[in-house]
Amino acid sequence: MMLRYALRTVRARKAGFLGAFLALMCAAALITACGTLLDTGLRGTIRTERYAAAPVIVSGDQYVHRTTVKHKKGRTKAKHKAKPIAERAWIPERLSTRLAHTPGVVRVVPELTFLAEPLTPTGTGGRCAYGHAWDSAALTPYRLTTGRAPKVAGDLVVDSDLAARAHLRPGDRLTVQSTQAPRSYRIIGIATPATAVRHQTSLFFTADEARRLAAHPGQVTAFGVLPAKSADPERVRQAVVKALHGTTAQVSTGDARGPVEFLDAAAARVRLVSMGGAMGGTSLLVAALVVVGTFALTVQQRHRELALLRALAATPGQIRKLLGREALIVGAVAGACGALLGLPLGAWLHSRFVALGAVPDTLEHTVGVFPPLAALAATLLGAWAAARIASRRVTRIRPAEALAEARTERTRPAWGRIAAGLLLLVGGVVLVVVLTSLRTESASTPVTFLAVVVLSTSVALLGPLLVKAAALLLAGPLRLTGHGGRLATANLRGNAARMASVVTPLTLLIGMTCTVLFVQSTLGDAARSQAREGVRADWVVSAQGPGVPGGAAQRLRARHDTVTEVVRTTVRIGLDKYPAQGVTPAGLTRTWDPEVTAGALDRFAPGTVAVSELAAEQQHLEPGSTVRLTLGDGTPVTLTVAAVYARGLGFGDLAFAHDLVARHVDNPLASSLLVVTTRTQRQLATTLREFPGLQILSPTAADDLQADRQQTKAEVNYLAMGLVLAFTAIAVVNTLAMSVAERVREFALLRLAGATRRQVLRMLRTEVLSVLLLATSLGSAIALAVLTAFSLGMTGHAAPTVTPLLHVTVVAVAGLLALVASAVPGRVALRVRAVTVATAKE
Repeated sequence: MMLRYALRTVRARKAGFLGAFLALMCAAALITACGTLLDTGLRGTIRTERYAAAPVIVSGDQYVHRTTVKHKKGRTKAKHKAKPIAERAWIPERLSTRLAHTPGVVRVVPELTFLAEPLTPTGTGGRCAYGHAWDSAALTPYRLTTGRAPKVAGDLVVDSDLAARAHLRPGDRLTVQSTQAPRSYRIIGIATPATAVRHQTSLFFTADEARRLAAHPGQVTAFGVLPAKSADPERVRQAVVKALHGTTAQVSTGDARGPVEFLDAAAARVRLVSMGGAMGGTSLLVAALVVVGTFALTVQQRHRELALLRALAATPGQIRKLLGREALIVGAVAGACGALLGLPLGAWLHSRFVALGAVPDTLEHTVGVFPPLAALAATLLGAWAAARIASRRVTRIRPAEALAEARTERTRPAWGRIAAGLLLLVGGVVLVVVLTSLRTESASTPVTFLAVVVLSTSVALLGPLLVKAAALLLAGPLRLTGHGGRLATANLRGNAARMASVVTPLTLLIGMTCTVLFVQSTLGDAARSQAREGVRADWVVSAQGPGVPGGAAQRLRARHDTVTEVVRTTVRIGLDKYPAQGVTPAGLTRTWDPEVTAGALDRFAPGTVAVSELAAEQQHLEPGSTVRLTLGDGTPVTLTVAAVYARGLGFGDLAFAHDLVARHVDNPLASSLLVVTTRTQRQLATTLREFPGLQILSPTAADDLQADRQQTKAEVNYLAMGLVLAFTAIAVVNTLAMSVAERVREFALLRLAGATRRQVLRMLRTEVLSVLLLATSLGSAIALAVLTAFSLGMTGHAAPTVTPLLHVTVVAVAGLLALVASAVPGRVALRVRAVTVATAKE
């Protein structure tokens, strides 16, 4: 019976439930979109291309492992953890003998994959370019359509896509930038793959030339195992696993071959899970706050109706059931619509991440049933819980009191609400304090946004008191604006709960937007400032292509210039990940100053490492300590700490000798050269004219280039949080429209009392501007507190980077939304004759 009453109520009050429907639908769409990203990270397909003809692939272990054994109460527990490494892991070439003698194996093809960028005007069409030995063409297979196989070091076979794009034919010369100095090769063949290869460009060399360019003597990137035609592939796989027992080599078949081929896609899975989880968690918190506020406003608008039901002997339980059933009906419809809208939204979000380079297109977008079902379940639960929370007051007081409160708002909020608001305020302050001690981006970012949401929630609960306090402060200035200002002051005092429902989403919008915008600029500016102060070089050599070859540095040193080669990677100490770089020890103090606080760079040499204060603190290191770590390709090394430095944001947390890092990264080319010289920019360019694509920049110009790169990274984060901000903006418009729409009778009575339409609209505008002023103050204060704590923890200085013009723009956009969202329904309400509204039944 209660369900039937709920259905009738929803049918009769469609307009009244529209606001709740929109809030729930947007929440479901947002959760679904975030869920599809998370699902893609967990289950997204990475299809193999070059290994299509090899049923079994043997490759290196792309993880670093740690097993912890605990003994407790006579029991032994072993806990195993694994974290991915940043570069490709190589395996010994001698394993081919084991594999060749494995039952069912007819051929073992060694694979070498290394950087090989063709220097053509047309480029590669956005594809990554790799070099291989011609022998490994059988793994796809590639077949020659023109020319012959390479026989001498200067021969080269290119794939058909590159040949068509660059108009190459056998006999043409092609310059290739590989792991060493660029070299010109003669094209002697064009090969076409038997299966589609859409995401990479392949260049094939002789086996000896490929080994030279790969620069990993005695190692290969993988083996392709070709079973006999009569052999069962699964049995062959099991036999290969058995043959490799005792080694770290991994065996992959089927779809598991894709992550071996495309390491960047495999790493993107982890990144997508992290982004999807962070976005989804923030979205849930924001959605919960918005939905509860929307339902509270809906129930408040029906206070008289619910009070009459109580007076007609409806029990509190029946009222709760009625509101709960209504919420479930609205939530079911809104959740279904939002889940369907969230699927294309998630696909669009994935495509934007691909366009920005945050996710490679080799990781295919996955659409499963779990994200929309989870969104629907979350919407139903959120709607039901929001209705229960919003109905607590009307169901707990006596019917006579409910009727009295239906016409006059309570003088103060319930003590429970005030206590909960103060508790959340304390919790938000605690989070801000904790944020000052977090010194890594991965740890501080979630806490940053959680603190904003918690403090905004405390504003929602304490909103009526804050509105009344603001009314007292603004009473004097508002009186000077005339009758509209006096009416606005009276409304702020007498309808504080209604005004508070508008303050909450505005505060969240301003606070969250400022935090999202200025977190990136605070961190980026601090890193750039450290880099600017630490680079002592006269000139910086950078590359438009994959990097600066070592031959360029040798050419400059031959002219008696001091040159520091910089190559970047990521390493792990235990399971902890740290950004690192390799730098040339000779003459380092002339080009580079990381602000050493302990030890000295004079001791920096092969076999040593310099660490940032953060890494030293986390790993309990000091000059003279030994540290065991894992390089980017999984190679373990033990080094001695030579120095501790302060500028970790600008230069990474660890610094090694250049040659050590260059041997263990996929791209050994330097990201830049730091040059100290008395020669001019033109003279340096003349010396390096044989190396195409190099730029000679001043440190200031290099800093500007780094700023552009940071902006690209920031755009990814803006996009990630942009949907949450868009949802919050919709909530602002929705809440304001609901708040104004319910005041039709109030506006009519004002008209009958002699107020003109212009005066009513002026009153409404004054109210909105007063609420906007309060929300701006609260939102800006929340953002400033959180950003200051973030800056103190990450940079050591309580000085966040805040752009005043950008902050004013945020407030202006929020104000424009508020004014439009109030003016449009206000004008619509004033179109109806005042007498008609005043005499109509409620």
